Amino acid sequence: MKKFEDLTEREILALAIGLEEEDERVYADFAEGLRQDYPATTSMFLAMREEESEHRRKLIELFRKKFGEHIPLIRRQDVRGFVERPALWLVRPLRIEAVRKEASTMEVETRRFYEKAAARTQDASIRQLLDDLANEEREHENRAQELDKQKLPDNVKADEEVAQRRLFVLQIVQPGLAGLMDGSVSTLAPVFAAALATQKSWDAFLVGLAASAGAGISMGFAEALSDDGSLTGRGHPWVRGVICGAMTALGGIGHTLPFLIHDFRMALWAAGIVVLAELGVITWIRKRYMDTPWVTAALQVGLGGVLVFITGVLIGSS
Repeated sequence: MKKFEDLTEREILALAIGLEEEDERVYADFAEGLRQDYPATTSMFLAMREEESEHRRKLIELFRKKFGEHIPLIRRQDVRGFVERPALWLVRPLRIEAVRKEASTMEVETRRFYEKAAARTQDASIRQLLDDLANEEREHENRAQELDKQKLPDNVKADEEVAQRRLFVLQIVQPGLAGLMDGSVSTLAPVFAAALATQKSWDAFLVGLAASAGAGISMGFAEALSDDGSLTGRGHPWVRGVICGAMTALGGIGHTLPFLIHDFRMALWAAGIVVLAELGVITWIRKRYMDTPWVTAALQVGLGGVLVFITGVLIGSS
């Protein structure tokens, strides 16, 4: 996997062509998936597809002029800095709110790519085109909103998230939720296994504290090193790492603190209540920010928690 800073001008143009082609096909799939139930939204995505197609045409024309006919294969997954996209366009039925949110995220990522690419390019014509495309991508969301107002009746379209809220989800909610889920669920087994094996609150507290701290450090580094955020708008990697690590530790410490209660049975019941509260909070966050249905979120979170809890009980009781 190459670093973005190591790409040549030829590779930058080739990557840009690939990105525009991918975006064009994604918008076409969005339009196809929404065609039956949301014809107005379909028209919006078809217009965006045509715009991406025009971007690709301009890039190919310049590439041929500068470097010839052969365009090397270089994909987003071959360059550090890009985040793997969920294959939302393959899901049926498509959820219109999730589709619009994903399209806006794609625009932000593409715009940041063009801005960074233009800053690194020395060739005047290449820089000019990249700057122009960055400006068009910057205005793309505004034009999409204008299309939205013109073509989408109020009873069809849902309220769209503003750009600031999307960045908040990318930079704060996603790493924080990943940490909270890991800390709340993964530490259940060692905490309750130690509690049932020793029948001592203090021993369970020490195990929970160690597990929470270790998981927080591990998750923090994993998040910080997974993506540098330069092309995705996800923010500084170490900020995300701190958020993820802190929420991981918090998730584990939440059901560890009750074991400071001297009475073992009371501590055990209190810890169980805290676990239910933690899983409830995670379910609410997934519903509120990730557009996950209540039942689906509760089943996903609850199933993971129950399996890990049972594992801890079985080990602690053996």
